[in-house]
Order: sequence, then C-alpha cells, then structure tokens
Amino acid sequence: MRMKRKVGRKATVLPGFGLTMGFTILYLGVLVLIPLAMIFLNTTSLGWSGFWETVTDDRAVASYKLSFGTAFAAAIINAIFGVLIAWVLTRYHFPGKRILDSLVDLPFALPTAVAGIVLATLYAENGWIGQFFSFRIAFTPLGIMIALVFIGLPFVVRTVQPVLENIEKEVEEVSSLLGATRLQTFRKVILPELVPAILTGFTLAFARALGEYGSVVFIAGNMPFKTEITPFIIMTKLEQYDYVGATAIATVMLVATFVILLCINLLQWYSSRRFMNG
Repeated sequence: MRMKRKVGRKATVLPGFGLTMGFTILYLGVLVLIPLAMIFLNTTSLGWSGFWETVTDDRAVASYKLSFGTAFAAAIINAIFGVLIAWVLTRYHFPGKRILDSLVDLPFALPTAVAGIVLATLYAENGWIGQFFSFRIAFTPLGIMIALVFIGLPFVVRTVQPVLENIEKEVEEVSSLLGATRLQTFRKVILPELVPAILTGFTLAFARALGEYGSVVFIAGNMPFKTEITPFIIMTKLEQYDYVGATAIATVMLVATFVILLCINLLQWYSSRRFMNG
C-alpha cells in the first residue's frame, strides 16, 4: 500500500498545496480584499441616508449611464473586430504581419494620458480625422467610445488568438468535405470553441473600460450630464477632499461591476460546459 501511494503521488515543482494556498490567500488578501473592504468601511460614516443621497445624485446617475453604456458598446465592438483581427493574424501570411501583430499591443505600452491627447487631437473638429465628418466626435459620447475601443482591443485579440492557433485545420477540412459551407463551418465548428475566449476578452475589455480615466478625460470634455464619466466625478471629489463621497460612488461602481462580471463569467462557464458536453 505504501509503495502504491508513493508511485501514485505526482511530483510538483512548486511546494505543496498548503503552502501555495497560503501564499495565494495572503496575496489576494493584502492586495485585493483589504483595499476593497476599506472602500465599504469608509462609506459607513455617511450613514444609509447620506450614502443614498450621494450615489443617487442626478449628476452621478447620468455618469453611471454614460460610463456603463459606452463601456458596454466599446466591449461589443472590440469583441467583433478583435475576432476578425485575431483571425487575420492567425490564418493569413502577408508582408508586415509581425509589425501589425506588434501594433495590437501598443495601447498596453502607451501612457493613457498620451493616448487621450492624441485621440482628442485627431477627432477634434479641425483634426486630421474629425475634419472629414459633418458631426462632432471629440467631446461627445462617441469620442469616449472610440477611446475605450482603443484601449480595450488588445484584450480580445490576445485572448482569442491562442485559441485560433490551437484549432486543428483538419477539422475544418473534414467539415468542408462533408458538404458544409464556409459559413456553416465557422458557425458550427470554429465559433463554439471561440465563444469562451470571446466572452473572456469581452469581460476584460469591459472591466478595463469602466475604470479607464486617462485616455477618456481628454476626449470627453467632462461636461456634466453629457460627457462626464464616473471616474472623473470620483477624481473631482478627491480633489475637493470629499473622500467619503468618492468612496460611496466607487462602491456603486464596484458592486455593479462585480454583478455584471459575475453574470458574464457564469455565461462563460455555461458555454464552456455546454461545448464540452456537446
């Protein structure tokens, strides 16, 4: 019996479960759970009536709608075009492919403030791109959405790209030999494998867009009830030394974001399980 236990035991590079689990809990507790708990504790000094009055202010509610609406729209756009870009980078060979692949990661390296200034300059009424449109782009919700698309696109591309690379082309060839069209092959063979990765990329892009400040504040214009995002209101309250009010609004964003991400993760889990069972 002892020999069987020794043979059946798997060797691991890292220490045992207890030690690694302890480090994991310590890491998450110090860097994630404790700061988040402090947000909730700071809001208790307001009391329920003061908290509700702060977070339901007309200006704050307008910023919620703008932030969540533009973030969701930008994540949808990134999910669509991110898959297309990942497909091109994975399935085709052309001159300059490595350069194009490197450009995808540019929003990661570019400071967000620099990105915001550049986008505001390009899409202004007299900008290189904005001058060709008969409507305003900069200092409108459309400009905010463009900025969020810019910073969120790499999340979808880099999440979908490895999955596409691992899909065997022989499966597509068999589907074609069985009489399926290209659209049917993509919809019934490739897309089911991509759905979990697409949802993951969508989730990451959506979460990043909700908390984005630097690249948005310059192109938004920050006009109350029109182009004022929630992170800007939080920063304004911090500059006014209203720390409790800032944490109250941050709490609303935190809870709403957690609920949305939880629903998306459950949907991702369901789609992955359905694909494995299918």
